[in-house]
Amino acid sequence: MTSRTRPPSLKDVAREAGVSYQTVSRVINDGPRVSTATRDRVLAVVAELGYRRNDAARALVTSRSRAIGVIADASPRYGPVSTLAAVEAAARDAGYTTLVVTMETPGPDVVTATFREFAERGVEGVVVIAPRVPMAHVAQVTTADFPVVMLAPGETSHDGLTVFFEDQELGARLAVRHLVSLGHRDVAHLAGSQEWLDGQVRLRGWRAELEASGLPVGEVRLGDWSGDSAYRIGREMVEAGLPSAIFIASDLMALAFLRALHEAGVSVPGDISVAGFDDNEFAPQVHPPLTTVRQSFATVGTRCMEILLGLIEGADVDTTPATPQLVVRRSTGPV
Repeated sequence: MTSRTRPPSLKDVAREAGVSYQTVSRVINDGPRVSTATRDRVLAVVAELGYRRNDAARALVTSRSRAIGVIADASPRYGPVSTLAAVEAAARDAGYTTLVVTMETPGPDVVTATFREFAERGVEGVVVIAPRVPMAHVAQVTTADFPVVMLAPGETSHDGLTVFFEDQELGARLAVRHLVSLGHRDVAHLAGSQEWLDGQVRLRGWRAELEASGLPVGEVRLGDWSGDSAYRIGREMVEAGLPSAIFIASDLMALAFLRALHEAGVSVPGDISVAGFDDNEFAPQVHPPLTTVRQSFATVGTRCMEILLGLIEGADVDTTPATPQLVVRRSTGPV
């Protein structure tokens, strides 16, 4: 190999590998139309020369920054945090860096200013993680000069804004359908905050499945996603008389509700069946292990990036909602 004091370039790799500059570029960027033998030869030269891709220089040549912006809800709760982590991981896997801005109380001026800052920094697109109504509404009316994908359950796309989500309404229906299949006819719901789109669509799914089954819509109690609210409501429901089954809008609330039942000597699922939503890491560890609806945050992150990259390339995109999965454990049983 030729000795040199400067860092090796793409042309150096091409010369040493005996291929064209374009071929090396396709290999470096994992492009198509390169044979396995050629790819292996180029990668061997890359390793031997110690070539490292200079993304800053590449951006100047291609006008591609390989960066996206992310606007996320500042809530520390399980759903928003897990969604943000999944989007960042999917962007990284796609070779993109992320510029993240979190917002507690988003307004049109703040979001517009953030979009402007993203544009000045050359992002190719933006993901808005909008679990709460205010963020979703602001994003719906804010315009941008780059593709925007919003993760917001139950919302709809329009020109300039593409919406994607996991079908949480279907997830709620799966949980209620399971309870009904066990013979339960009195299925209550402990809902999450209705300022959150997640809370709205899960409530809607519970109601829709009961109506589709020809059953009366039972009692709704409104929590705020916290364990404290669910524990208090659980104690109140024990005093007032329990239904035969309850669908709870989050696993955290379900765990606190189970604690209230345990302290009152109520048997689960002997006296009441309990189903949650999220399948967080504690769901299989409680007693009894919790039947719940599993969201795949990794799938949401990956699909979100696929949609955004498709929009960046001007391609047609598939925004069909991701499908959650019912995980049956021992907290639910026949009447």
